Amino acid sequence: MRRCFIFGLGYSAGRIASALEARGWEIVSTGRAGTLSFDDSANVRLALADADAVLSSVPPSADGDPVLASYGADITAHKVVYLSSTGVYGDTEGAWVDETAPTGTGRRTARADADAAWLERGARVLRLPGIYGPGRSALERVREGRAHRIDLVPQVFSRVHVDDIVSGALAAFAAPPGAYNLADDEPASQNAVIEEACRLLGIAPPPLQTLDEAGLSPMARGFYAENRRVANGKAKRVLDWRPRYPSYREGLRALLASR
Repeated sequence: MRRCFIFGLGYSAGRIASALEARGWEIVSTGRAGTLSFDDSANVRLALADADAVLSSVPPSADGDPVLASYGADITAHKVVYLSSTGVYGDTEGAWVDETAPTGTGRRTARADADAAWLERGARVLRLPGIYGPGRSALERVREGRAHRIDLVPQVFSRVHVDDIVSGALAAFAAPPGAYNLADDEPASQNAVIEEACRLLGIAPPPLQTLDEAGLSPMARGFYAENRRVANGKAKRVLDWRPRYPSYREGLRALLASR
């Protein structure tokens, strides 16, 4: 039986784990829903020694990547996947970026450093934009009255359905090392996504507001500070990956139908 060690069994990694288990893999993991504590170094190292593949979804801290700091020397599996972020590209004023674009110029310098460190180790680094899926989408925000439409034009971003992350990760384990953008085919404004969710739910869209009027948290405001379109051509060519949900419209419709 093939074994995969997963650092950080969270929203996306948990779904990747389920897909691997369905294909006959044994999963050992850290995280709230994991099988081991991250600090249980003896057992983590034993499990890593038996792992055929490793996946990390643990974000960096101000001190660097905790997985590499604690267990970098113990990760010997040839198949290594790291879930990174398209935030490593910073603000491009709406321009398209692919994997050849410079990184480390945006607000997520710690993420960019971790991204580079995993690449140096020969990992398949999956750069992910805004993630949505069951229980975590514009549909929930609209229903719960948490949705905002911000009067900020133009501002676009890319996103990816969690199921498309799963299919990309499965393909990446067998792919050459390197960076891969997993994003949908149609970058769009947050307002467009909220408006489509409202249309599907039969709810009037929230009013347009300024950033100050919306009372957003510093983290949420930071999201609006960057504006870029993420190209997914390399993942399509090298991973033979195609998003099942090429835009937010298909994704939101599928989420609504699955309830």
